Amino acid sequence: MTNTDSKKNEFGNFLQDDEDHVDSNDKERKLFHIFKYNDNQYQEIQTEFIDDVINLRDSQSITWINVDGICQENILSKIGSIFGIHHLVLEDILDTTQRPKVEDYENYLYIVVKMVYSQSQLNEIISEQVSLILGDKFVISFQEEKKGDVFEEIRNRIRLGKGRLRKAGADYLIYALLDAIVDNYFLMVEQIGDQLEELEDELVDHSSSKILPRIHFLKRNMIYFRTSIWPMREVIGSLERREFPFIEKATVVYLRDIYDHITQLIDTIETDRELISSMIDIYLSSINNRLNEVMKVLTMIATIFMPLSFIAGIYGMNFRFMPELYWKWGYPITLFAMGGIALIMIFFFKKKKWL
Repeated sequence: MTNTDSKKNEFGNFLQDDEDHVDSNDKERKLFHIFKYNDNQYQEIQTEFIDDVINLRDSQSITWINVDGICQENILSKIGSIFGIHHLVLEDILDTTQRPKVEDYENYLYIVVKMVYSQSQLNEIISEQVSLILGDKFVISFQEEKKGDVFEEIRNRIRLGKGRLRKAGADYLIYALLDAIVDNYFLMVEQIGDQLEELEDELVDHSSSKILPRIHFLKRNMIYFRTSIWPMREVIGSLERREFPFIEKATVVYLRDIYDHITQLIDTIETDRELISSMIDIYLSSINNRLNEVMKVLTMIATIFMPLSFIAGIYGMNFRFMPELYWKWGYPITLFAMGGIALIMIFFFKKKKWL
């Protein structure tokens, strides 16, 4: 339940009325999207100012700070000084080419994952790097883009107090974020699977040169998914084995569930990759078969005209004393003979099932 009657409580002066809660899908996203919550109440704020984050460091409640878009180095350095984040971690946050990984820095964990989601209005797949900092009662998430994310369901669960999210610690919030990212991979892979089925039907019915670029586009997406998911399994495996002090025993069973989902996702991705490879082979085979059919027809035509060209060549030599040169019916007889030869050859080819 959200306490909206008072403007000050254990959350300080950050508490806002319900009408001030800004949905990231409805308005322009701010740089910082902050949640502070416990079992009984929560507080949400969106702001562009780093000073609003300073008083959150020593909070006794769980604090989730989401930074939308890679911010300026001076702002990132100030966040690092507030929460004691190592400068090497800050450099990795700015470098969006990181491989999914987890690192222990004694006072916090640094986790890097790849997030994918689709924008229906643009019909495109967005992929970006998400950096997560898990500390004592706080989580900081750094997103590469401001276009959107897959965390809105988690925000709603915090707002409505559904499930055990508000009752659990910061490690459970990390689980929820990772679970949302992995679940969205399933949606993206399912969409690609549907497209593969349509392409497969189209390929069998009537393949064309327009299909090949679509196949390669899907193949590139599957390669990206594979390179993102495989190292993510290592990350979840390390968290599941409780190699780090910030992971509670009660959270391990949920992390194990993510690990199982990633394994299932990897199997699906591998199956789709094999299907894409087979579709490329089918496409090349259909092109070769079509070429062979064309060459067979052309060969048949050339074979039929070979004896006709031979006869026409003989009577085109224009020797003076050719025996049939002055026959009254020589011309129509010759044409009739040439037509008869062509029909006999066509009948012979059909009998052999060459046509």
